[in-house]
Amino acid sequence: MSSEMTGLSQTRQVPEPDMKMELIQPFINAADAVLAPGLKSPMFVGHLSMEEEAYRRKGVAALVWLTGDIEGRIIFDLDSATAGRVASRFAGSELPESDGLVPEAVCELANQVIGNAVATLNDQGFHFRVHPPALLTSEHGSRSTEDTEAMVLCFETASGNIFMNIALRYKVQQTKAAAK
Repeated sequence: MSSEMTGLSQTRQVPEPDMKMELIQPFINAADAVLAPGLKSPMFVGHLSMEEEAYRRKGVAALVWLTGDIEGRIIFDLDSATAGRVASRFAGSELPESDGLVPEAVCELANQVIGNAVATLNDQGFHFRVHPPALLTSEHGSRSTEDTEAMVLCFETASGNIFMNIALRYKVQQTKAAAK
């Protein structure tokens, strides 16, 4: 994957996934635009993979649903120690991992990253609704389905790894013939 494709200052070669990159690329660019300046350090895509099994939460995770032309969900996930370091960096003061602001910071960062990606997708002509981030507390999430692939992106930062699990699909448009 070239740096022109990802928009990141540092990238590693990664295999081309099956999921449409036109849906994924805005999330990669948005993560770079929000996280690199906020953490005051470079970041890059460490690896990406297709997820077929049920999602396993790594630590503090925010879940955002999309409905409309594109449907699905995005999980923004950090292990507890990374979440504490990232929240501290954005708060401008040291926060213990147990501080109630840490999950709020993760939800806010998910909101910013996903909001930036959604703006790009809107500019490309997609119309959909973004639901507010919710703290994901279950250990396991849903699995991929035949029509919805899940891709896990790992962003490596000086504060630790940040994961985005993206499961999106184009909404199937019902035709008048199918409705009869």
